[in-house]
Amino acid sequence: MIDWVLLSDMYYAAPEVWYILSSILLLMFTIVVWQAFQILRLKQKNYFLNRDRERYAETLYASRDGYFAFIYPDQKVNDPRQNVSERCSRRLAVIMNLSAGVKSSFEDILKNFYKEDAKKIQKYVSLLRDDGVSFDDEFMLKSANKYLRLVGARINGIDGNIYCDMIWFRDISFETAKISSLEKEKKDASTKLIQIQDLIDNLTFPIWLRNDKLKIIKYNKKFAEMSGLVNSSAKDNQDLEINTISGDSVSKELAKKALNSNKTRKSVVNIVKDGERMVMTATETPFHAEESLDKIYTVGSLVDISELDELKRNLKEHQNAQLEILGTLGTAFAVFDGNYKLAFYNKSFADLWLLDTSWLENSPAYTSFLDVIREKRLLPEVPDYVMFKRDELKKFESIIETQRDLLHLPSGKTIRRLRAPYPAGGLIFAFEDITDRLATTSAYNALLSVQKEILENLFDAVLIFGTNGRLNFYNNAYVKMWKASEEKLKEEPNLDELIDMQKPFFNKQDDWKTIKENIVNHLSSMTTKSFELNRNKKDIIEVAAKNLSDGSLMVTYKKL
Repeated sequence: MIDWVLLSDMYYAAPEVWYILSSILLLMFTIVVWQAFQILRLKQKNYFLNRDRERYAETLYASRDGYFAFIYPDQKVNDPRQNVSERCSRRLAVIMNLSAGVKSSFEDILKNFYKEDAKKIQKYVSLLRDDGVSFDDEFMLKSANKYLRLVGARINGIDGNIYCDMIWFRDISFETAKISSLEKEKKDASTKLIQIQDLIDNLTFPIWLRNDKLKIIKYNKKFAEMSGLVNSSAKDNQDLEINTISGDSVSKELAKKALNSNKTRKSVVNIVKDGERMVMTATETPFHAEESLDKIYTVGSLVDISELDELKRNLKEHQNAQLEILGTLGTAFAVFDGNYKLAFYNKSFADLWLLDTSWLENSPAYTSFLDVIREKRLLPEVPDYVMFKRDELKKFESIIETQRDLLHLPSGKTIRRLRAPYPAGGLIFAFEDITDRLATTSAYNALLSVQKEILENLFDAVLIFGTNGRLNFYNNAYVKMWKASEEKLKEEPNLDELIDMQKPFFNKQDDWKTIKENIVNHLSSMTTKSFELNRNKKDIIEVAAKNLSDGSLMVTYKKL
């Protein structure tokens, strides 16, 4: 137990000593408390430092770039050339597929590059480590189709102390492929632009592009030539136009109309080039520029139609000359134009249809013409006249080549009608009364029919060869007498071929060639009237030949 009485006596005996001891104890307690506070502060600081270090380390690990670091010790404490440590990041091990992972050395990394690239990287790293020279370059891995960008840099402290030399590795395979693709597209687009420019510059006629202010902003070489430029590289602010003979722009007003109506506009203009007058067609076509509904540009062109204009004039002259000739012919002619109006007729047309010339001079419509001649009973009888007229008008659009037909009139007349397209539009009509010709032809055909019936009923065999030497007619008596093939007879054989068909009836003769020559000579002779043939010594045939008035040859065969 503490002897408080003793302590009290000691205090009163030497109070100064106790004061000193109390002061020393208080000082020691204060020092201990202060040191404990400092230790707590250092622990807290160390905790935050460790946490920040881990955070920075994880931040580096999360980076898309991998790195390899050469870490040096503090040069104030140790020689920085000694104990250099290497560190490979996890990201780098993944990018390069390193088998040793984060324990990979720089030599392991170099093995993944091609030999020449590895030497180049070693040289970069040597300059970085020896002199602190940074570098930035791109390389390809040999084991995979990957492109890496390597960036080397030295990291120093504020006090100049060298911390480490780091080499960053970034996978730029996608970017490289994208750049290559874009470069290819750029090259293709550039080639196409050159081709398009070559296309428009080598056109034989001028073309141009106007903006929404009607200013020409693009044109080809032909435009530059016709507008008076030395070449097609004029400044954009130059006001360019091709002018007509009167000095006005060939198409500026035309382009204005095209913009206002949003429709293609054309006009024929006259231009003098090198002292020669040229007739040309100017065209302005509007379109929505730059995929904008509010911005309308126009593209223009100028086409030389001088030859076409000359051809049109010549065609008109020829048409007029032809119409003059048609007017003097006996055949009835008329021209109804594209508007179905009578454009030309001759006197024979008016006479055939019994029409008044004063009425024809008023250019009546085709339907009016049909109505008038129907009243005169000069049209065929039809059950539906309205439908007939409608079909007649349709022919103006459908006939593209000459068509012929017959009109059988109630009076018994037959009119042959010819319809053909007229170059200026419409149809040209030709009418001819063939009633008498048809009657004559009918009588002639009837006579021929009677003659053929007579020949068919003869007992004698009959052959008729035309002026071309081919068989035109044979009767049944000939077929029976010579047992001939009707199929071969229908092929219209000549005299020589027909005699060959008779050879089976002379197969007992020794020299058929001589017999055939004699038969042909007798039939072809103008003096021989008849001769006899002995067929295999069985029967005798009397043969007679006669030249008809039309030049045909008739041969008859009669058994004796």
